[in-house]
Formats: sequence, structure tokens, C-alpha cells
Amino acid sequence: MSEEIEIVALAAPIGARALDELAEVLVDCVAGGASVNFMAGFSQSDARKFFDKVEGGIAGGDLVLLAARVGGKIVGAVQLGLDTPPNQPHRADVKKMLVHRSVRGRGIGMALMKAIEDEALKRGRWLLVLDTVPGESGHRLYLRAGWQQSGTVPDYALFPDGRLCATAIMWKRLR
Repeated sequence: MSEEIEIVALAAPIGARALDELAEVLVDCVAGGASVNFMAGFSQSDARKFFDKVEGGIAGGDLVLLAARVGGKIVGAVQLGLDTPPNQPHRADVKKMLVHRSVRGRGIGMALMKAIEDEALKRGRWLLVLDTVPGESGHRLYLRAGWQQSGTVPDYALFPDGRLCATAIMWKRLR
């Protein structure tokens, strides 16, 4: 890759340009068939509303949002959910791992995963969990990054086109 990948933590307020770029990445992922909670027809406006809510989670201390920039533009993102019950202060949820299709295969996903793991450790979170569609690109990335799969739940969610998909429950112990 000719341009360097920059991973940054976004603080609230995020800013309109960054919110629009994040929304563009999310819309692209959904249009590409990613099962990330949204259905076909998902618009830039819908995605912007989603990231407005994320911004509130950041401001409240419940979320960390890392963004990947290439050439100054956001092309990927991942979230760390810190809103865990009192008996789970060591755990966090990895959420919404997104990389724009135009830049996939360049190490951006792995860079985001490394950075979110580092961020978790800084916050005293050493057990991470996530769920993902088995066999899809995210699942393969997590396996390469050393994550373990605990099991699969059939017919867990829908792809954007309405087809049912399973989910793999995954975890990684950082220490």
C-alpha cells in the first residue's frame, strides 16, 4: 500500500466530516452484504444517525471508536464496548469492525484489530468478545488475529438481502 494507515481514537464531539466519512464506510459495508445489523436500502442518512448515537456512547464513556485513515480520509472503524456489568470489569465487546471495500486486503482490518486490543489493555480490559458470520471476511480476519471460536448459533440474524445467517461467538484473552 502506497499510503500509510493511521489509526486514531475519535473523541466526542467527532465532527461533521468524520461522521460523514464513517457513515460512508458503514453504507458501503452494508451494500457489500455485511451482516452488521442493517438491511438493504440503508442510506447515508441512516448511517449518520447510527454514528450520532455512537458519538453519545463515546461522550458517556461506554464506547471507544477507532478509525483508520488513509490519505487523511476515514476508510475503516471498530468500536470497543465498555458498558459491561459490574461483575465483568475485565471484559469488553468488539463491535462494528468496518473496512470500506475499496481498501480491503491492505492490512487495515488487522491494524484496527491490533489497535483495539491495545486500547482494551490500556483500559484494563483483557478479555474481548465478538460475534461474526462464520466464513465471511471478518471471521477469517479474527482467526488470523488469534481469536478463538466458542460456538455457532444458526439463523442468528439476516444478511442485508434478507437471507438468514449464523453467527460465530468468538473471544480473545489478551493476557
